[in-house]
Amino acid sequence: MPFSADAIAAQQVQERLKSLHQLVHDIEKKRHTSEQGINAILKAQDVQESKSQHSQMRLKNLYKTSIQQTEQEEESIRKALQKIAEIRNIKNERRIQARNAGNKESIRQGAWMKMLSNSAQTLPLYVGKTNEKPPPLCGAIPSESYYIAKVGDMVAALVKVTEGEENWILAEVVNFNQHTNKYEVDDILEEQNEKGRHTLSKRRVVPLPLMRANPETDPSALFPQGTVVMALFPQTSCFYKAIVNKPPATHTDDYEILFEDQTYQEGYSPPLLVAQRYVISVKQKQKN
Repeated sequence: MPFSADAIAAQQVQERLKSLHQLVHDIEKKRHTSEQGINAILKAQDVQESKSQHSQMRLKNLYKTSIQQTEQEEESIRKALQKIAEIRNIKNERRIQARNAGNKESIRQGAWMKMLSNSAQTLPLYVGKTNEKPPPLCGAIPSESYYIAKVGDMVAALVKVTEGEENWILAEVVNFNQHTNKYEVDDILEEQNEKGRHTLSKRRVVPLPLMRANPETDPSALFPQGTVVMALFPQTSCFYKAIVNKPPATHTDDYEILFEDQTYQEGYSPPLLVAQRYVISVKQKQKN
């Protein structure tokens, strides 16, 4: 009896969870070894005879060993993060397969909003090596001009809402036609798709970040205070023009955003929190 798509996906996830469990065990083991090495270094530094050539050589070897152990621990952590990313991708691919097969889940708007929040919070954190710059689609860094968003990726899309009115909405890529250079996207809220699928040119689609930026190591990959941006208004699926009031201070923080709002005397809303994934550069409309 052939395996179903669900069974295959479950098996793939289980394999990666097993590898992840082993990696976590290795990380703990290497961390314990590294701590022992550091303690040995501290003891060696306290020895009175450390000025002798033999003691200095021993101390140097301890430093070298400790650095190697730390690098091994770092490599294991990177492998563990890769396994987590693979599990995330498998789940997303299975969801796309189910959608293409016509098996759509009925999810209420409140549940969708919670899923979008969880998706932003669990977006992979970029952890670069020394002197390595964050890549495109990390935090505030835009995609390359030739970049094509993949099927299932979330994007900001400029669509017609009513005659003469357009809005930037949160959408999912369904297809990209290389011949017409156009995307097919669906509104992230399923009930909105009853109005039909949107076919849009590349300039009307902005890929969302694929990784979060760490403010403590890569502050240049975040929008600074005062930057004019487009941000997803909380509990909606629409992007609006806004200003960064305060960028994230840690990798778990959100942006503090001021949305344009003429109902307030200052012309802006009170500060609202928006995740990194849903804050992007302003896309200027081209005049005909």
